[in-house]
Amino acid sequence: MVHVKYLLAPALLCCTLHAWAEDTVDKANNPLHLATSLSVQDYYTPNLYDSDQHTNDTLLRATMPVAAGDLIPVPQILRLTAPIATRPQVSGGYDTGLGDINLFDIFLLKQKGVMLGVGPLITANTASRDELGTGQWQTGLAAVAVDTSPKWLKVALVQWQKSFAGDDDRNAVETATFQPFVIYKMSKGWYMRSSGIWTYNVKNDDYYVPVGLGVGRAMPIGGYIVNSFVEPQWTVAHRGDYQPQFTLYAGFSVMLK
Repeated sequence: MVHVKYLLAPALLCCTLHAWAEDTVDKANNPLHLATSLSVQDYYTPNLYDSDQHTNDTLLRATMPVAAGDLIPVPQILRLTAPIATRPQVSGGYDTGLGDINLFDIFLLKQKGVMLGVGPLITANTASRDELGTGQWQTGLAAVAVDTSPKWLKVALVQWQKSFAGDDDRNAVETATFQPFVIYKMSKGWYMRSSGIWTYNVKNDDYYVPVGLGVGRAMPIGGYIVNSFVEPQWTVAHRGDYQPQFTLYAGFSVMLK
């Protein structure tokens, strides 16, 4: 006579694997997950409106959590992004080099249910050439909300920043971005994703709204979670010249469990 536990074993294994995959995808893609990670992301834009030129931004990003303490009673998440940018020159050809480095510090205010985080950000005037940055130091705020369920991970990231110092011969800068980030979880760590960053230039009312649809996979390897994805993005609304028309976005990250 076959024992009941042997009959239930396949179903239990299936449930365990599904839970593993869901948890791995959540951790790998949740910007409020408290884990150290390193990532490389690339935005290649072969098509710009009103131009036959292209741009590229490779983002080198490090994320580090800070535990709650006596001075600050909530956890923090520090995220540093150093871009390697490629931009067309006015005289022809392209320049590639370091862009403006960005750092934000998110205070994790709510961890149960819908997670909430808010904190300051700063963008440094570090570009190696004029074409690769704004020429301005900027500061502002970032806010993140995260909601997760067995099939979905939904994120809203809002950032606003304004210049406060920099080159006198460069224009002042003020921008706002909104990133609706949606993930649909499938089996074995696979997922569908959309994460276009809607960008608004407060100074001249220019904007562009990209919508993406891509695929990725997150896998545990040893004590790490390895995540990779590719996501084509199309601009569905824009105002202003030289805005991205189509962008191929891809990334790879390694995170401590």
